[in-house]
Amino acid sequence: MNNMNPEVDWYFDKAGQWQAATEQLRNIVLDCGLTEALKWGCPCYTHQGANIVLIHVFKEYCALLLFKGALLADTHGILVQQTENVQSARQIRFTDVKEVVAQQSALKTYIYQAIAVEEAGLSVPMKKTEDFAVPEEFQQRLDHSPALKEAFGALTPGRQRAYLFHFAQAKQSRTRAARVEKYIPKILAGKGLDD
Repeated sequence: MNNMNPEVDWYFDKAGQWQAATEQLRNIVLDCGLTEALKWGCPCYTHQGANIVLIHVFKEYCALLLFKGALLADTHGILVQQTENVQSARQIRFTDVKEVVAQQSALKTYIYQAIAVEEAGLSVPMKKTEDFAVPEEFQQRLDHSPALKEAFGALTPGRQRAYLFHFAQAKQSRTRAARVEKYIPKILAGKGLDD
């Protein structure tokens, strides 16, 4: 385990109920020759500077996230798309260390496949902002306000998508409309959802 990065140790020490499972994942990933770093507050594993996998924990499970998992052959049927809006990454989820140990061989297969995808220079074709539906409540405001339409068009594609996702996630029209109203001043100011 010569690629262990001591700056990441604290993450495994604080992993609580997932400590044994995440430590086992760490050993498996490092055994594949990846370099360990800390990114986004989580252990991230790279190959020649490119992100390959990340270990992260949630309330109900811990997971190995493959950054370009959408390009992998899911021969074991274990890759999970975290949400419908995630385009590239896929997770492999675990609820205890026994599952990690039992799937060690499969995990290495997926990791080596992910390394090969990166070495081949493959990338996931990402949807463009115009490929996403604009909620009706927001479209009505855009249609009646040239200033809002211009300001939204001037935002970066990532900021546009963030707004569209946020607006569309509300199940009720009233909630979608309230979200639109709340964020119009930010859009007009050229700011993103989280700015």
